[in-house]
Amino acid sequence: MSQPAKTSPRASSAPDAPESAAGTRAAAQRLKMRRELAAAAMELFATKGYEATTVDEIAATAGVARRTFFRHFRSKEEAIFPDHNDTLTRAEAVLDVAPAHEHPLDTVCRGIKEVMKMYAASPAVSVERYRLTREVPALREREIASVARYERLFTRYLLAHFDETDHHDGNDDPLLAEVAASAVVTAHNHVLRRWLRAGGQGDVEAQLDHAFSIVRKTFGTGIGAGRTLGPAAAAPAVPAAVRTEGEVLVAVARTDAPLDEVMRTIEEALRTR
Repeated sequence: MSQPAKTSPRASSAPDAPESAAGTRAAAQRLKMRRELAAAAMELFATKGYEATTVDEIAATAGVARRTFFRHFRSKEEAIFPDHNDTLTRAEAVLDVAPAHEHPLDTVCRGIKEVMKMYAASPAVSVERYRLTREVPALREREIASVARYERLFTRYLLAHFDETDHHDGNDDPLLAEVAASAVVTAHNHVLRRWLRAGGQGDVEAQLDHAFSIVRKTFGTGIGAGRTLGPAAAAPAVPAAVRTEGEVLVAVARTDAPLDEVMRTIEEALRTR
């Protein structure tokens, strides 16, 4: 009896590549269409007004059928925010692959930067969208709902690093985690609004880093302060070890340690001398 031909691992995995490429192309085409529909909606909202604009008109301006519009958006107010779902996915990916030694608050700050990147990629569009959301309550409500999704994501991430039910004297980690997540989102939104009011001008990255440094200074040293590690638990990564030798302060740090954490450790050591 003849034996069935063996398939090598390379041959068996070959079909996955075209499928993956096709999926990537489909996702890119989907995002392109969503952005085209959003651009058409913004154009009509600006010229005709939000209330006077219909879904049919948005679809016609984008050169597609009404049913195509509803394949991408559930309503005309949703069309003004075409990128939030993809941005939320990217922010979640940042959290998923965070290095073990990184402070969870630093990870959250990196994650929310994906939101700022979305706005900064098209300053003119972002500024016009901001103007529309200020004028149309329905769009403002949609924006608030989008912000709440990010806040829930970051709160879940921070709470996952601490025991949410472990409230007792001396351990405020669960409370700090939730407040810190809100602070990160608030700091981001403060910088974003200021940048949008300035017409999308200025170094928004530097402004964001400054705002996050304030959040880290306020909450970063508190989270984890009251935790009691079990015998099997790994000790948290220390960004820098500091010792004094006479009048000299010596700091030793990992090469991948966050710079702001290293500087904070050095500053605290200097203050206690």
